Amino acid sequence: MLRLASGRSHVAGISPTKLSETVVRYLDDFNPWHNVRHFAQNVGNDILSGLTVAVIALPLALAFGVASGLGPETGMWAAICGGIFVGLFGGSKTGVSGPTGPKVVQLAAIVELTRLANGQADLGFIFSLVFLSGLVCVGLALLKVGRFIYYTPYSVVSGFMCGIGVIIVVLEIPAMLGFQTPSSVWEAIRQIPYDILHEDPRAVIVSGATFATIVLWPRISPVRWLPGPLIGLLVGTGIAAIFQFDIAYIGEMPTGLPKIYWPSFSRFDEMIGPATALAGLAIFDSLLTCLVADNMTDDRHNSDREIFGQGIANMMCGLVGGVTTATATMRTVANIKCGGRSGLAGLVHGVVLLALMLGLAPFASYIPIACLAGILLKIGIDIIDYRVLPVLHRMPFTDALCFWAVLLLTVSVDLLVAMGVGVAIAFVRVIHELGSLYEQDVVSVKQAKRQFPGDKVMPDELKERILKLRLEGPLFFGVSDTLYRVASSMNDYDYLMIRLHQVPMIDMSGAFLLDDIIDKAHANGAIVVITGLRPSTRRVLDKLKILDKIGHDRCFEKFNDAMVWIEQCEGIPVTDGEVNGGAVTDVVESGAS
Repeated sequence: MLRLASGRSHVAGISPTKLSETVVRYLDDFNPWHNVRHFAQNVGNDILSGLTVAVIALPLALAFGVASGLGPETGMWAAICGGIFVGLFGGSKTGVSGPTGPKVVQLAAIVELTRLANGQADLGFIFSLVFLSGLVCVGLALLKVGRFIYYTPYSVVSGFMCGIGVIIVVLEIPAMLGFQTPSSVWEAIRQIPYDILHEDPRAVIVSGATFATIVLWPRISPVRWLPGPLIGLLVGTGIAAIFQFDIAYIGEMPTGLPKIYWPSFSRFDEMIGPATALAGLAIFDSLLTCLVADNMTDDRHNSDREIFGQGIANMMCGLVGGVTTATATMRTVANIKCGGRSGLAGLVHGVVLLALMLGLAPFASYIPIACLAGILLKIGIDIIDYRVLPVLHRMPFTDALCFWAVLLLTVSVDLLVAMGVGVAIAFVRVIHELGSLYEQDVVSVKQAKRQFPGDKVMPDELKERILKLRLEGPLFFGVSDTLYRVASSMNDYDYLMIRLHQVPMIDMSGAFLLDDIIDKAHANGAIVVITGLRPSTRRVLDKLKILDKIGHDRCFEKFNDAMVWIEQCEGIPVTDGEVNGGAVTDVVESGAS
């Protein structure tokens, strides 16, 4: 409500000054100054690291641009935007962004599905979609969703990475044999037998030499600062040039400033689904890499700021015609190994690639497609999670189910579908475990032998007229079946005492099932009292009007207070009595004990 008083406006009772201060504090988390202030702390190492990572990123950016179906220059512009804008706005000091395998695989599928009638990619639609995915990331960053990355089960992460590795390896085998890269995994699988029987030996020599160089270079070279992918690129391109192999090459690349693609949302209904999928994968891919960087540097990234940085970078990619970006594992690890410790390294990496794109891009036209396939094959093999492979046969059943579901769905259906199914399986498992942890046993009052220290003595004449329901742990939808069985088992009592002092929280499902127990007691003519309500539990039951059924005068802080009230209702003289001599025993015991 807007109110005017004394010449000043107030919104919901908050002064404009305080409201503006709150907004500024909220948005300050996304201020690039958080990164810029660290630039001066490690200038020399950050610049050298940025130069080295740019050399590593060059062949990868070209390869990913080709793999997307949009051309090698689109991979370069994505690497430039990712390096510069995530370096300024990102949430990891050591993260380096650009096109990545998972993002490119996803975008390539969208490109294939949206081609024009003449077979050309619908560039206006694709780059508008990339821009929209960045806008979605910015919105999610403002909603502070980054913290949820820490709730992702390892079986989901492992299955996802193995699936991505399998996709890249399968898609690059035809290109290594001298054929065009297939548009889908299933097409590649169908095509591979034919390609093996009809391979081009020249393409096999180039791709094999490239792959072997990348594998052997770190083992035989004393020059640590020269990256294997660059040496492999030089070897493969050199062999093709020396012997003048007539195989597929990248071809001409445009130089100079990029063409601007202003976003158009006239087909918003067709864009929002794929754009959200791209944004989700950008977040997941980036934050997983940030977790890896945290483990290597003993630092902790800011997840929301990283998502914001990816959003800005992807919006810029959409404007200048680049594929989508995410924080890249290989480049991030290389940056850390080379001594990079701030966003300046990522920024330098982007600026170096920009200089190459503006002046040296024509040299890239001599790079064979088979050479890039050899580089991508090594990347696909490296992405596979070799930590989990030796223990696949010893995994708990639910973890194994989750891992294989995510892997197979990643390869055969969609990356986000796979993640969703994997998280759902893990979620169901957790809920089942929690429900089992607090499973309850029902015992008649005469059979119950357990007594609780500190409880007031129950008069003999009340022993068989009171049921005590003692609940432990959270009351939520995961224990609904247990509570239902409790309600079905209780009968023949005049008083129902519900003890909630060991219930830390309750959701709507738990509250309504507790309401059913109360209704059943009232239908049997019993009086219900509650003891030990915690403030959080009381708030939920108050909001749902459940305490009104009982009466607030029948909600007691302690068990003994409730016993005194019952004795007064029965006209029994109240005495302190002895503790535990005939104390009320539990009809229902919940919890693991």
